[in-house]
Amino acid sequence: MSLEINAILEPGMLVRHPAEPGWGVGQVQSNIAGKITINFREIGKVVIDGSQVALEPVHD
Repeated sequence: MSLEINAILEPGMLVRHPAEPGWGVGQVQSNIAGKITINFREIGKVVIDGSQVALEPVHD
């Protein structure tokens, strides 16, 4: 998946980290200048560098 998908992520959207399936589903808290803050159900709040990881939107 392309890193460009991260540009459309907005607060409230649900995502998964493709390399960390154990983290479960996370909710986007913010997306500022490519730094995406996500609150994952299993591990809590994480800041992701959107230029390095293409997050996967969840449509549940």
